[in-house]
Amino acid sequence: MKFSLTTALLVGCGLATAHQHHSHGSEQEVPLHEQEFKQDTLEELERKWTFEWGYSGVNSFAHLEHVKCLTSPETLFDIAVLGVPFDTAVTYRPGARFGPRAIRAASARQTSFRGFNARAGINPYMSWASILDCGDIPTTPFDNAVALTQMTTAYLELGHRKPLSSSLTHPKIISLGGDHSLALAALRGLKNVYKAPIAVLHFDAHLDTWHPAKYPSPWPSKQAEFNHGSMFWIASNEGLILNGSSVHAGLRTRLSGGDWGDYEDDDTQGFLRISSDDIDDLGTAGIISSILSRIGTETPVYLSVDIDVLDPGLAPGTGTPEAGGWTSRELIRILRGIEGLNVVGADIVEVAPAYDGVGEQTALAGAQVAYEILTSIVKRGLVDMGKVSEVEGRDARGRVKDEL
Repeated sequence: MKFSLTTALLVGCGLATAHQHHSHGSEQEVPLHEQEFKQDTLEELERKWTFEWGYSGVNSFAHLEHVKCLTSPETLFDIAVLGVPFDTAVTYRPGARFGPRAIRAASARQTSFRGFNARAGINPYMSWASILDCGDIPTTPFDNAVALTQMTTAYLELGHRKPLSSSLTHPKIISLGGDHSLALAALRGLKNVYKAPIAVLHFDAHLDTWHPAKYPSPWPSKQAEFNHGSMFWIASNEGLILNGSSVHAGLRTRLSGGDWGDYEDDDTQGFLRISSDDIDDLGTAGIISSILSRIGTETPVYLSVDIDVLDPGLAPGTGTPEAGGWTSRELIRILRGIEGLNVVGADIVEVAPAYDGVGEQTALAGAQVAYEILTSIVKRGLVDMGKVSEVEGRDARGRVKDEL
């Protein structure tokens, strides 16, 4: 981290001391700019200048230390926040290549000195995990085949790195998209790292398991099969997804043609479908229960959040908006309820800031989703270490609680 609560307190103490000196001896003191300059020690420079307010500093996620991890194999980490500014596999509005930048900017108020997550009883930025902003994959906008190779190579490179913590076997990557097609590269990397198919928990308005032929074109090509609506179809056919243990949540898409063929294709790929409407009947607790019953808490799972799972009235900054989505509060509550999942990788995708409101509400939702996922990964690590949390959980009124 670039700063800490201790640093903030030291800065505060330094300001208080300076104020006291000024109050007692200002008439006798030589003005600072007239004093002979003395070089500060490295420790003093760190004390003075490492602290950052939410609005200051370079644009890294949550003010995390920024390292180009792909070119820095000597730098170990447990969790990487990785930008994937790729959006040339979309079927409607482009612009998600600017999503990583927007989500990072929207995370500016997440700081280590004010990062404690009251629902989980931990501050993910001050816990056991070494979390880095690993920069971006420099994906080409000119050739989707090359871009897919770049993304896959990056996930293989980072996924096979040794984590800093001995409690992990592999580091975990949270990707900031970019369009949803990046999930194919991420799953190819995970299958290679874990040597087994991975369950997918997919929050989205759309299935994304469409057969590529469902996108009709008089000029078909093999490369056109790689798009942000068919990447899970490709992944399933490559054996990357654990059939029978995966879930879609928040669906409200229109289907192809005049029948249930899209659902039949989805069934063969082993997904449980939870519609956006189901929340009216089941509530968030019922959605959480359905997900946990399907996936369990030991199966390695890739958690993929397309921001269009939210209603466009609340999150307009996305490429394929669909009316009738969940609220950000509902999504966050569900994410908090599934904190026990064994998440081995995650993404937040399809944030397209060009279509966002002046308050950047879509990017803010994306940043909060990333924070909740980070918190859950860190807390699951504590559970695996034999701990439950670092601070006893309380509700919004400060009362000790036994659940979320």
